[in-house]
Amino acid sequence: MGDNYRELKQLVETLKLHTVCESAACPNIGDCWNRRTATFMILGNVCTRRCGFCAVQKGGPLPVDYDEPRRVAEACAALGLKFAVITSVNRDDRKDGGAELFALTIRAIRERVTGCGVEVLVPDFQGSHAAMDIVLDAAPDILNHNTETVPRLYRQVRLGARYERSLDMLAYVKKTTPATPTKSGLMLGLGETLDEVAAVMRDLRAASVDVLTLGQYLRPSAKHLPIIRYVPVEEFADLKRLGYEMGFRHVESGPLVRSSYHAADAVQ
Repeated sequence: MGDNYRELKQLVETLKLHTVCESAACPNIGDCWNRRTATFMILGNVCTRRCGFCAVQKGGPLPVDYDEPRRVAEACAALGLKFAVITSVNRDDRKDGGAELFALTIRAIRERVTGCGVEVLVPDFQGSHAAMDIVLDAAPDILNHNTETVPRLYRQVRLGARYERSLDMLAYVKKTTPATPTKSGLMLGLGETLDEVAAVMRDLRAASVDVLTLGQYLRPSAKHLPIIRYVPVEEFADLKRLGYEMGFRHVESGPLVRSSYHAADAVQ
């Protein structure tokens, strides 16, 4: 809690915006909101997929709100942000997976807040390179797409997603716009082995991913996947060292690390 927290909460409610901080029950919301940072979630707050780890509401998608990019930009201006993070629910009902709204939001922020950097955490767009091109044409400062877990656990953890497809989309970004930094992250504690995590890290480096985030999975409710293991802090430290040895340019690794954790620092 705190003045900044309350101010940001009122701002989000007034502008009728969604944040992944609230919708995904992020444990860092108090810390981040008191530092006047938030991850805005566009395209509504209802996801068309039913991933077993995620607290975001599932169901029929909401109508696309084309005024949303303007309101996100207004919030960024009100907060005096120098760096904004934008994500979305999955929108498998749309041909472009929602890429158009990402591009409109990036451009709206740039027009409203001079010098504000923008990171986008995008879905896999069902493997559509054309959709990814729409986002890249708007020139985000960093392109994030999470692999979330190891391939063996995809059917339980990421229903509707495919590991190879996520890797392909990350590799495509580097092939298309080599100067765009890319980022990906995993949750640990879902039953994966350290060897499996290391194998995913190698795959991400093979796709030229620059930034890696590793955090502990925390169960949002009794309806979600159980925690198999709490990963010791020492293992997170070991994986961080391994990441730098593999060639990642920046690694955030720790129990409360999430996709947008210290996002601006990662870019710097």
